[in-house]
Amino acid sequence: MDTTKLKSRLGDKVQELQKPTGEPNITVAPAADISLAPSDSSYIALTSNALDLIRANLKSQPLTLDLFDIVKSPSGGSTVFSVPGLAGDEAEKELTGIILDYTTPRAYWDTPDPVEGTPPVCMSRNSIISHDGKACALCPFNDFGSKDGDSNAKACKESVLLFLLRPGSVIPLLVRVPVTSKPRFLKYSTRLLSTLTPINSVVTKITLEKATSKQGKPYALFHFEATGTLGPEEAANAKAYARQFMEIVNAAELAPELAEAS
Repeated sequence: MDTTKLKSRLGDKVQELQKPTGEPNITVAPAADISLAPSDSSYIALTSNALDLIRANLKSQPLTLDLFDIVKSPSGGSTVFSVPGLAGDEAEKELTGIILDYTTPRAYWDTPDPVEGTPPVCMSRNSIISHDGKACALCPFNDFGSKDGDSNAKACKESVLLFLLRPGSVIPLLVRVPVTSKPRFLKYSTRLLSTLTPINSVVTKITLEKATSKQGKPYALFHFEATGTLGPEEAANAKAYARQFMEIVNAAELAPELAEAS
């Protein structure tokens, strides 16, 4: 065999393979290193003097919750959110943003069907201690079945209130998660915690799933998904913004407004 010709042909082939092809090199990370893709930042609250503007515009007035736009769980098992907008309520299939912070309020009304806006008889900001210092766990209205005889529900209404910062906005949207979806949210936040990931360092997508109660009534379940991570600088900005924004909110002493009849 003529090895000289063979070596020459192999050398030509190597040179051909080494020529630029115009395509970028793609490096695939090992499976263990795969993580969420960095978010494409459009959060103006994190890249502007938003907090200074908020303080200036408030003119020393409290930033009370009735000034926020709020999204509640839809009725009848609908899987579409009704989001307040400049031109009225808008239908959205999903909500995406950074959860700056959240509270876990609960409230009790002494009437089975209170008028919307009626203040509760008793409430708690954290579902642990009531406004008058009593332990929620020991309250009879915290027992399953205490609401009425037709269901296993509690008379004291629980929820989760999310402060969701959306792209293009400096004031977060309030998202009220009902008690039926509270375990799902706590599971989501715990999964983030298991990897030492702050909840305000990821982009969260919230969607709705149709479900049916034991009594045959349709309702919506919330689904939470982390769709992207913030870069180190943006994550630091989000953490600082969350801390300072919630200081403004907490300064308003919002305890009576954390719950509402609906």
